[in-house]
Formats: sequence, structure tokens, C-alpha cells
Amino acid sequence: MPKFFIKTYGCQMNERDSEQVAHSLMERGYVVADSERDADVVLLNTCSVRDMADQKALGKMGMLRRLANERPHVVFGFMGCMAQARGESLFDHLPHLDLVVGTQKFHRVADYVDEVAWRKRAGLTATDGHSAKLDDPRFSIIDVAEEAGSQETIHEQELSRNQATAFVSIMQGCNMHCTFCIVPRTRGAERSRSIDSVVREVRGLVERGVKEVTLLGQIVNLYGRHEFPTTETGGVKKSPFVQLLEAVHQIEGLRRLRFTSPHPIGFREDLVDALARLPKLAAHVHLPLQSGSNKVLKRMHRAYTAEKYVDLVSRIRAARPGIAITTDVIVGFPGETDADYRETRELVSNLQFDNAFVFRYSPRRDTPAATMPDQIDEGVKEERNQDLLAVVNESARRSGERLVGRHVEVLCEGRSKTNAARLMGRTTTNKIVVFEGDTGLTGNMFDVYITHANGFSLCGTPSLDSALTHDLST
Repeated sequence: MPKFFIKTYGCQMNERDSEQVAHSLMERGYVVADSERDADVVLLNTCSVRDMADQKALGKMGMLRRLANERPHVVFGFMGCMAQARGESLFDHLPHLDLVVGTQKFHRVADYVDEVAWRKRAGLTATDGHSAKLDDPRFSIIDVAEEAGSQETIHEQELSRNQATAFVSIMQGCNMHCTFCIVPRTRGAERSRSIDSVVREVRGLVERGVKEVTLLGQIVNLYGRHEFPTTETGGVKKSPFVQLLEAVHQIEGLRRLRFTSPHPIGFREDLVDALARLPKLAAHVHLPLQSGSNKVLKRMHRAYTAEKYVDLVSRIRAARPGIAITTDVIVGFPGETDADYRETRELVSNLQFDNAFVFRYSPRRDTPAATMPDQIDEGVKEERNQDLLAVVNESARRSGERLVGRHVEVLCEGRSKTNAARLMGRTTTNKIVVFEGDTGLTGNMFDVYITHANGFSLCGTPSLDSALTHDLST
């Protein structure tokens, strides 16, 4: 049987897209290879959010040229955001590259892989090493065209044995056009799946043993705003996203529901209220801040102020006491002065996030910010990055230590990635907990007594009686 290997760069949406491609290949008889050296098909699912991700994927494909010389039958392909953004130019310096597939065509990858494999077997590969002529059987394949309804092609995915969690994409694209972001170009305009389609997928996952689902969207809480109406009951308006949350929440057997990543401007009162009244919604919100300076936020085209962000965090915490809030912050954005950075630092320190991803601004071509004046020196970016990380790490440490000596409910996800002798799971607040136990606990929910905090994770001792109780209640 032919084997395939997929390496994924970037976000959780890319991970979900790779799962979709893997499922379609396995349906055709392909099996997963342990590494690219064992594979008949090697696919790199790419990211374009930062230049480093682009360079990693390009470097990896370049290194695979030797493998292509040793095994000329192997199909090599790029998928995803970099493929969408760079298109035909990717063939210029990679003569062994066979396939470039954009973000709206993941459902066609298996067809294209079969087609390229047939061409190679038939000795019909390109003589000049590259082309974009999809209708010519002698050449490699590129497809980065838009496709109406592509959001509804996202459904089936492969699950590993006892898999407890799964990601479900509910929409594609983004209309926000933040000045630092290339996503609207690589993912296209917002397009949402129907509520029925999402519910069917989640129900199918739960029937196969999944306990926790994370709904994914580039700006997830703007789901359906162009396709579906807002409803009103008893004078209370509900956005399409809250309607979706309610529908998924009703699925029997689902234990936890998450979503990522929302935008502050789409976080209306109906969503704040949903956090208070829907018990399956996890007590964690990832709420990107990006900057604590109103001047910088305006240049970023974020459409909210630092004051409005702080007010939103207050309302979320009031609605769901004990909720964890994490965030994203960019330092060194063009024009960010020392005073602007200090405003960001002070806001992050005051809000005491449970954790945060801190990024140095990385110019992306074809985005407005890349050509803005007053670009920041890399040394200054690094200084601010390390300084803010210290603030975040201290806040995260305190957040973890508050749980020491307490019992927390954990969904066991299997072996720890950093210590295969132990198991790991997550709390409703998305804290990682590491503990000893048998792999038979995978997929179960139970209480763990937290003995100590260790950096960004917690260590503890599980209550097996609790594990049995939680398992019987599912």
C-alpha cells in the first residue's frame, strides 16, 4: 500500500486541514508513513503568518530534493497558506516539486496526488521542471483558485484510538484586514458552514468517543454573520455564533466545548451571557489583544481601544468567575514608541493573563504594515519581546500556583509529549496537567489533586474513583 507523510506548519486550522487531507488519502488506501523517507507522498501544509514559517517550509522542501533524486516516484507537494500566496513561483527553484494546492482546495488533494502519481508512473512528468498548466497531463499541478462552497467540504477526519479531543472548522476566511495580517489574501473572504453541517460533524465525533470539541475560525465569533440571521427571543438577540454554540451544546455525550480565536469586536453581550449559562463551554477564552496602545491598535486596524478591551475582560470574568483568559500580543509594530510599548506592558501586567503568546512583528509582503514608515529595529523588538515574556511568565506562574493543593477536573488526552512515562490532560481552564497512570485512562474525565506547578504545566495525582465516576456518567 502507498504511504503518505504530512508535515504541518502554523495554526490549529492548518492541523485540521491536514487531518482532512489525511482522511481523504486513507479512504483511497494510503497509510501513514513514519517519516518522509518511507513515504510515497510527501506534503507540507504551510503557513504564511510569519516569514519564519515560510522559510522553514521552503527549507524543508529544498532538503527533500536529495530524496526526490533517490526515489523519483515520490510525489512532493505544498498545501495551504504559502501555497496560496506564492502559487506558481514555488516551482521556480524546486524542480522536484509536483503539486501546489491552495487553501480552498484541500478536498481535492487526494485527486491531485493520484493524478501526479499516475503521470510519474507513465513517464509524463514535466521536462522543464515546472508549469501551471492544469489541463496538460505532462505537467505538475497547481490549483489556488477560489471555489464557491469550499467551506462545506470540511467534515470527515481521522481519529486515533481513544482520541478525546478534536478540532472542527466552522468557517473559512477573514474580512477584518488587520494591517499586519496576510490571512485575508491566503484564506479569502469569510464563508461559514451551516449549523446543521457542524452539528452533524460534532455528533459523529462524539459517537466515535470524542469528549471535547474546539470550534475553529479565523475570527470564530463572527461566524455566519453574512449567511444567517440574528434571532430574537424575549427581547434577547442571539448572533449566529451563539445559535451554533447552543446547538452543539445540546449534543448528548459531548462534555466540553471550546472555540478559538475570537475578535474583541465580535464578543457581544450574547456571547458573554453564553459563557455564564452554557456549562459545557470551557472556562477559557483566548482573546487576542495585540497591543495596549490605542495609537498602535488604530495602525493595526483592530477597531477597538485598550479601554474597551479591558471592559470586555471585566465582563467576561464577571460572567464566569474563575475563567482563564489568554491572549496574543505583537511587539515592535511599525511606529511603536517606547511609550506605546509601556502602555502594552502595563495593560498586560494589570490584566494578569493566564498565559500569552508574544510575537515580534514580522513584515509580510502585500500587507499594509510591511511598507509603513518607522519600522522597528530587530534589537528593539527582541528587547521588548523578552521583557514582556517575563511579565507573562510571572503571571502564568501565579495562575498555576493558585491551583496547588486543589482538585481539578481533567480530560486525559494520553501520553505526555515531554515525558512518555506519564499521562497528560487539560483542565476546563486549558491548563496542562501531567500525572502517572495507565493509558486506559485516556479519553476519561476525572479529578486530579495538584501537588505542584512546574512552569506552564501542573503535576498531580489522579483520583481513580473520580475517573470511574466521570466515565460512567458519559
